[in-house]
Amino acid sequence: MSENVRAILNNKGRAVWSVSPEQAVYDALSLMAEKDVGALAVVWEGRLVGMFSERDYARKVILTGRTSRDVRVSEIMTAPVITVTPDSTIEECMRLMSMHRVRHLPVVEGDTVAGMVSIGDLVNAVISSQAHTIRALSAYISGGYPA
Repeated sequence: MSENVRAILNNKGRAVWSVSPEQAVYDALSLMAEKDVGALAVVWEGRLVGMFSERDYARKVILTGRTSRDVRVSEIMTAPVITVTPDSTIEECMRLMSMHRVRHLPVVEGDTVAGMVSIGDLVNAVISSQAHTIRALSAYISGGYPA
């Protein structure tokens, strides 16, 4: 499997939803619900400074008895951010996600956030690649593979 992050972004799009570190967690949760995403980039003055996820909310707000309207994203965001580039492979992304126990990776090009990949995006890419391999092997076995 040689597909890279660029191919995934070309298929799914490059939309990246973000919040400021000074915003209330409630506002971040509202945006996540509106956009149906599980994580947001935290951007300050055009720079990626953190990630905010449902896990951050559950563990650092709910379980501590705080309220989302009284807590700033900067207080609970995950930083530093683990990032990948468009040329990163699916295998590299999966390794990083497993090692750092994250489910979303911002894709950066230079100083710009160029997209976001989730564990679901990576799993879908692996399944698609395996389906293609199975079709090619089946065609080869049945004699239909072009020489």
